[in-house]
Amino acid sequence: MKTTRRALLAAPAVLASPARAQSFPNRPLRLVVPFAAGGSADASARMLAEPMGAALGQPVVVDNRPGGGATIGAQAVARATPDGHTLLYGTPGPQIINPHLMRSLPYDPVADFAPVSGFKRAPNLLAIHPSLPAQDVAGLIALAKAQPGRLTFASSGIGSSSHLAGELLKFMAQIDITHVPYRGTGPATTDLIAGTVSMALDTMSILLPAARAGSLRALAVTTPQRSEQAPDLPAIAETLPGFDAAPFNYIAAPGGTPAPVIARLNSVIVTILNDPAYRARMVALGEEPTPSTPEELAATIAAESARWKQVINSAGIHLE
Repeated sequence: MKTTRRALLAAPAVLASPARAQSFPNRPLRLVVPFAAGGSADASARMLAEPMGAALGQPVVVDNRPGGGATIGAQAVARATPDGHTLLYGTPGPQIINPHLMRSLPYDPVADFAPVSGFKRAPNLLAIHPSLPAQDVAGLIALAKAQPGRLTFASSGIGSSSHLAGELLKFMAQIDITHVPYRGTGPATTDLIAGTVSMALDTMSILLPAARAGSLRALAVTTPQRSEQAPDLPAIAETLPGFDAAPFNYIAAPGGTPAPVIARLNSVIVTILNDPAYRARMVALGEEPTPSTPEELAATIAAESARWKQVINSAGIHLE
C-alpha cells in the first residue's frame, strides 16, 4: 500500500493528539490568505484574526501568499505541520474550483486539508448598463435570447467567482452571452459603467454604490435568498430556482491535524461568528456569517465542488 507524505505526518499527530490539544496553542498562529493584502479576503481574515487571537491567548498573524490562482497559499498550508498553528483562509478556489479548472495541483484538495468551520458568504450583484431595456432578470434573459451572442458580461478574470457566476447564468437560463475577462473587479466595473460591456455579476460592495448613484442598474443578488444589505433587490433564484453563485469563505487546517485541536479552533470561530456585535459588522459589509461544524463544512465543500465541476465542464474552462 502506498504511504503518502500526509499520512506520515498525520500518524505522529494522531498519536500525540491529547498532549498537543492540551498545550495548543503554544505559539502564534498563522492564517494564510492566498491573495494579496488589501483585498476583501485579506480584510475579512484580519477582521477574524484579532478576536480569534484574543480567545486563544496567542496572536493570529495574517500571512498573505498570493499567486497561482490561490494555489501558492493553499500549498503552504497543505505542507505545514498539522498541529493547528497554520490555517488556511479558504475561498472557493483552492478546494472547489481549481481541481476542475487546472490540469494539476501541488496538493490533494481533499486529503491535504482538515475543515474547521465555515466563515461567511457574500453575494455578488447582477448589474447591467442602464442603456439595456431590461428591468429585471426575466427581462434580461428574454433580451439575451432575442440577441444570441450580442450581450457581454465582464468578470474579474478567468475562473473568478464573477466569471463562474456568469457561466452559471448562461447554463441555467440557456442563453448565449459573451465573457469578457478583466484583471480585477476595478477595470471590469469601469468598462461596465462606460457601456463597453453589458453586465457583470461581481462584488456587491463595489457594484451596488454605482447602481445607487444611477451609473448601473442593479437587477438581483446571487445568493439563494435576498441580502440583508439590499432587501429590495430580488435573488436571481426567484427567477431561476436553485441559482446560487455566492462565494463562501471558510477556515481549514492541514490534513491530519488532531481532532481535539480542530474542535478547539471550531469552538472559538463559531463563538466569534455568533457574537451579535461581530455579526452586525459583517452584515453591514454585505456578508453573511456561516459558522458550521467541521463535518458540515466538509459536506458543503464536496457539494460545491460537484456543482461547479458541472458548470466548468459545460463551459469548457481550463487553465494550465
